[in-house]
Amino acid sequence: MKFSTALSPHVQPVNSVTRVMFEVIVALVPGVIALVWFFGLGVLINVVLAVITALMAESLVLLVRGRPVWVSLKDLSAVVTAVLLAISLPAIAPWWVTVTGILFAIVIAKHLYGGLGYNPFNPAMVGYVFLLVSFPLPMTSWPAVAGLGTMTLNFQDIAQLIFFERIPENADYDALTMATPLDALKTQLSLQKTVLEAQSGAVFGYLAGKGWEWVSLAYLLGGLWLMVRKIINWHIPVGLILGISVISGICYLIDAQLYAPPVFHLFAGATMLGAFFIATDPVTAATTVKGRLIYGMMIGVLVYIIRVWGGYPDAVAFSVLLANLAAPALDYFTKPRVFGHRA
Repeated sequence: MKFSTALSPHVQPVNSVTRVMFEVIVALVPGVIALVWFFGLGVLINVVLAVITALMAESLVLLVRGRPVWVSLKDLSAVVTAVLLAISLPAIAPWWVTVTGILFAIVIAKHLYGGLGYNPFNPAMVGYVFLLVSFPLPMTSWPAVAGLGTMTLNFQDIAQLIFFERIPENADYDALTMATPLDALKTQLSLQKTVLEAQSGAVFGYLAGKGWEWVSLAYLLGGLWLMVRKIINWHIPVGLILGISVISGICYLIDAQLYAPPVFHLFAGATMLGAFFIATDPVTAATTVKGRLIYGMMIGVLVYIIRVWGGYPDAVAFSVLLANLAAPALDYFTKPRVFGHRA
């Protein structure tokens, strides 16, 4: 008599790559809505451009490598990379900036190392850093926050800016853009003003910058949703927030006129996006419990150091990539003791 024998695995995994990526996309929706509200429909154009380019690039590379295309496309990893890069770009960035960045992210940062699961660096952040060091002007030209600009752009104006770099009549490019809160603070401090004097400007809000603080709160909401759904663990976001809070709190206590308070650094720039959506990349982050905490704290400290003493006003992308380098070492030195062996 033959008995049917089921092959392993006998316990089906709860999460699949497709489900994880889909949940991440859903969690990004509040942040995208906030970005569109404060910075215009150019955000959606960037997202659509990036997603189409990412899917085409992914398909082409998979065909060249002789790999099944649909299996990889339906895991949604390329879509997540595209959305993360697109929402990191200025809402009026020229179309070629978005396309070039996502091509670099998918082809070089992802598939050159073997594809999903083998890339040592976060592809979206590699694409972002490539664009930032190569094309600094369009990468730092953020449109004015809704309500602070001298003119309001309709969809046609935004499309002409993105696809033809054509400025609306009777408008000046400088009038359409505005310094980010981090950039404005850095500039004012270099002019020997105090933090309090710098934060009296129109671009600053209650927590960080007008508009920016609401975008950060939306990312925080999406990040908490991911934790509730058990898509991400709490260790990396908490470590990152703790890291940036501790070092900014110490500096603020030493000299409040020279260093902004911790709450400003938490809700300015890409801190919340980085904490919940970028640093938590399961492929490139540390995997042990202690390693994830140290990994997150390392990113938080690096973000603050580069923001305050470095050459860039924000530093989430650079910090994540530097921490990616340290992830294997963190896993090695923090691996849990095997039962029955000495520590």
